[in-house]
Amino acid sequence: MSRVGNAVIAVPNTVRVTVAKAHVIVASNTEELKCVVPEQVTVTWDSTTSELRVGRHADDSRSRSLHGLVRSLIANNVRGLTAPWEKRLEIIGVGYQASLNKSTLTLNVGFANPVVIEIPTGVKCLVPDTTHIVLTSSDRHLVGQIAADIRAVRPPEPYKGKGIRYSNEHVVRKSGKAFGS
Repeated sequence: MSRVGNAVIAVPNTVRVTVAKAHVIVASNTEELKCVVPEQVTVTWDSTTSELRVGRHADDSRSRSLHGLVRSLIANNVRGLTAPWEKRLEIIGVGYQASLNKSTLTLNVGFANPVVIEIPTGVKCLVPDTTHIVLTSSDRHLVGQIAADIRAVRPPEPYKGKGIRYSNEHVVRKSGKAFGS
């Protein structure tokens, strides 16, 4: 039995849930998130206890894997509407910096021209200082993808550690050339 898939999703009072055959819509006063439900999985909503339950029709490997996946996606949507997901990035390097202009993030990270990244709607970007970027959103997938795209502009290199990294990321440093012997 799936431990993740069988866990009950407790829905707070501030979140509304609509269950259809092919999707589940989780909404708050300001936002709405949609999760597609494959045909191997069933979702039931109990409005008296404010709980969502995810089940499966068969016991084949595809149904088992989708069971836990759909439950996790719905739980992430519910949690994102109550407390937004957050990713923090650091920029390390002499002269490396970031600036924000409305929904455009400009990165000066050692290239001849600055790199401009458009921040999509639904993601809130803050630049508290020139070397830190904070991304928040109720959609976990979206905030993680934007953070990965920003990090991919200049990933941290192993010799000096320069580049863009997650704030909790540890970069394993290599020693340079060994002179002599």
